[in-house]
Amino acid sequence: MVVSKFGDHLPLYRLEDILTRYGVHIARSTMCDWVKAAAELFRPLYDLQRERVLQSSVMWTDDTPITVLGGPQGSFRAHFWTYIGDGEHPYSVYDFTTSHSRDGPARFLQNYSGYLHADAYTGYDAIFLDEGSDVIEVACWSHARRRFFEAVKSNPREAHQVLEWIRQLYDIEDRAHDWSVDARRELRAGEANLILDKIEAYLAELAPRALPKSSLAKAVTYAHNQWEALRRYTEDGRLTIDNNVSERTLRHQAIGRKNWLFLGSESAGPRAAVLYTILAGAKRHRIEPWVYVRDLLLRLQADDLRLEEML
Repeated sequence: MVVSKFGDHLPLYRLEDILTRYGVHIARSTMCDWVKAAAELFRPLYDLQRERVLQSSVMWTDDTPITVLGGPQGSFRAHFWTYIGDGEHPYSVYDFTTSHSRDGPARFLQNYSGYLHADAYTGYDAIFLDEGSDVIEVACWSHARRRFFEAVKSNPREAHQVLEWIRQLYDIEDRAHDWSVDARRELRAGEANLILDKIEAYLAELAPRALPKSSLAKAVTYAHNQWEALRRYTEDGRLTIDNNVSERTLRHQAIGRKNWLFLGSESAGPRAAVLYTILAGAKRHRIEPWVYVRDLLLRLQADDLRLEEML
């Protein structure tokens, strides 16, 4: 049931109907109790992965909304966040918050020190700008590119020119995909920085003549405001040109909410974050999820404390 809902996006009411067809009736309330119990068993392993992901030198994050029932007005909008560790800390940890305020990421990242790939959500600004913060912003060229693509209809010549330079940046990344960290950094320093200099000069040229409310002006303003963070990926070969890995990780929730539509209560959110984290770990390490979850349930239920082995 855990794998069916949190891995294959199958709502429990559908699973109830499927089992009934085969002559096995398990009430949905019982399924919910089992899912809750499983999440509680997994909590120590989730906490360990959360601790490990915060030890990363490089991390990727993003969020996606979800409807939750049971609020003062009947339902409200909450958010799942994903935090993805680097190669030495290969864990994809989910968090759940009841709002989209900066308090959620600020609380999760309060002990983090290193690079953070993120979109231009203003809630991160306080984290990056805090005097005592050691979190360094790395912006996403995929988001910047999207805005220039939207400007193609109104300003095709200018937008296509920037898009062509961005394409060249991605070509460099394709070539360096399997290279060492140092070799990738040297390639970026030798080639990507030259292209970035061209883009920077062109943006300065476009800024005064783009119509203030046009799509081109919005694209130029976005890139200008994020420019230092957009260039930062060239500083370190471990960094990536975009934040797409976190968007792909959130696809679990994007697909899932089209099937189960909402969470039944606020308390279901943290439990779902735990279970999504466990399934994401199996997927990231290419482990068959049913076998992995079954083994974890048996060991944790037997009070096996060797959590390191379960990672």
